Amino acid sequence: MLSAYTGHLAALGAAALWAFTALFIEGAARRVGSLTVNLLRLVFAFVFLSLVGLLSRGQPLPLDATPHNWLWLAVSGLAGFTFGDLCLYRAYVVIGPRLSSLMMALVPPITALTGWLLLGETLTPRDLLGMTLTVVGIGWAILDRGRGSESGPIAVSPAGVALGFGGALGQAVGLILSKIGMAGYDPFAATQVRVIAGTVGYSLLFFALRWWPNVRTGLRDRKAVGLSWLGAFFGPFLGVSLSLIAVRDTVSGVAASIMALTPVLIIPLVILFRKERVGIGGLIGALIAVTGVALLFL
Repeated sequence: MLSAYTGHLAALGAAALWAFTALFIEGAARRVGSLTVNLLRLVFAFVFLSLVGLLSRGQPLPLDATPHNWLWLAVSGLAGFTFGDLCLYRAYVVIGPRLSSLMMALVPPITALTGWLLLGETLTPRDLLGMTLTVVGIGWAILDRGRGSESGPIAVSPAGVALGFGGALGQAVGLILSKIGMAGYDPFAATQVRVIAGTVGYSLLFFALRWWPNVRTGLRDRKAVGLSWLGAFFGPFLGVSLSLIAVRDTVSGVAASIMALTPVLIIPLVILFRKERVGIGGLIGALIAVTGVALLFL
């Protein structure tokens, strides 16, 4: 019975893991900067994935991947890890975390549209209703939570909105390209290919920006390195691998909708660990989003 919901459960697991990842990565980024942490988490994730490959498949590197796997998964890694994340973190600076996070709620509909165009995936009316409720609930919860943490009106700028859309587009296209690139390949090894591509992308960017001295400085911050290890374990290692299982075993738009629950799943964590207050609007938004996800599971 559960096998029919493998993709849904994997997507829910990814969303939960990414909620923990967000807290760890945010803590590390406050100390050494988001660009440095993005590279560190990919390098650390590569170590975890190599160990899993050695233990489960007898080889630490994805040398058995076909040219098809390498091409599509590498492009997927560049789209998601490099382009998407760079746009998102830059959007945080330009328009603030509240509107940036809100724009990431566009990932499910963009994923569904891309999946329809490239893979011919279709959604049932119930899927569409579930996706709509999930996205609306997530947006409501994000806006409510942001009111207490950002003073003044939301700063909207065309460049910031474009960056936020670029972040959502990178994540959505990265998911679809991952589904094309896996083609029956092991999801953890597929994640490793994506991580390798993302690491190369960041490395080239750091040479262009002359950012490597900042990376060396960041490595001397033990707390930031420790948080990056934790973020890598829950994020690019386990979370992203589960996301590939999710898009492999269910319709991409449905998987993306469930995985978009991360901002809602963060709410109990910030209440528990940071003693943040959450307004009634945030709770209502969370309830709407959960109702949407329940429809997707039916």
